[in-house]
Amino acid sequence: MGRAVLTEKNRWRTALIAAREALPPPVRAARAVALAGAAVRLAGRTGGPVCAYLPVGLEPGSPELVDALLAAGHRVLLPVVPSTPGPLDWAAYTGPASLHAGPLGLREPTGTRLGPAAVADARLVLVPALAADRTGARLGRGGGYYDRTLPLAAPGVPLVVVLNDEELVERLPAEPHDRRVTAALLADAGHTPLGNNRFP
Repeated sequence: MGRAVLTEKNRWRTALIAAREALPPPVRAARAVALAGAAVRLAGRTGGPVCAYLPVGLEPGSPELVDALLAAGHRVLLPVVPSTPGPLDWAAYTGPASLHAGPLGLREPTGTRLGPAAVADARLVLVPALAADRTGARLGRGGGYYDRTLPLAAPGVPLVVVLNDEELVERLPAEPHDRRVTAALLADAGHTPLGNNRFP
């Protein structure tokens, strides 16, 4: 069963990445603006700190999303990839000048490392993904960093994937270790609860 699920996940990944590549740049740009606004509105309801991330490649959103959260007065933490596989480390984001090149194509804050447990202080966790389904199953790129990180978040804190609207689907292949998310943030639909989440 595990191998069949992995094969199905890889099929989904190939199709989803191709669909992102086919999006016209003006569409991506307009969606990035909408997602930044939606993230600020959501963080206005949850408060901070906010654990966020800087999109890589064709991931929905833009660096302006984290800048908008910062400008709205929220403390923003960005992930730092550990040297060995495990949960993500975190550091405070204070603006573009505070970043340097990290592994996996990421830009990481240069400030003090706060440790994996810093995610437990977040009032909102924004999570990258290729897709999610209505039950909260999330499909990432397969590195497992967020599956190891999200269990450290405080109970009841929104775990929100940032997606293109068409990347929220009815059902995705999932494994027992896959950590489910509570909502999706979509350019058109905005904050969309998933599974049994009752966040207002």
